[in-house]
Amino acid sequence: MLQEYHNILVPVDGSKKAELALQKAVAVAKRNNAHLDILDVLATQQFEVSYSSFIDGDVIYKMSEDVKKYLDRLANDIKEKSDFNDVTIHIRFGNPKTIISRDFPQEHKNDLIMIGATGLNAVERVLVGSVASYVNRNAITDVLVVKTRLNNKEAQEK
Repeated sequence: MLQEYHNILVPVDGSKKAELALQKAVAVAKRNNAHLDILDVLATQQFEVSYSSFIDGDVIYKMSEDVKKYLDRLANDIKEKSDFNDVTIHIRFGNPKTIISRDFPQEHKNDLIMIGATGLNAVERVLVGSVASYVNRNAITDVLVVKTRLNNKEAQEK
């Protein structure tokens, strides 16, 4: 018996690895007649360190506006190029690790998280930790860490 998924979560952050995961998630969603949630989490903790807890509302508004445009573009590309329409975009503020692994899947009843492998180098992983690694260890649902292209060939770094 094959596992069927009905509600797939794909977190994106603008990286090529996240968009690689999105491409594969579309293929999986089509095969399973599943719903696809595309999520971008704006990490609020970075503002606390960078701006000493003071951040202008206009900055947050502009960032969320830019993210919405990015997510709209991704969703429109999926609808046009993949002929798949069961897609919803989401923006959240907070800690990406906990939102992706627990909060969002619980709220939206996701049964699979497809996440791109970390794009961080070794030093960055030590300092901030990989979101993908955290999600893989702590998620409340199945997790697929995507490392290859649709044809399962290794993704080349550019």
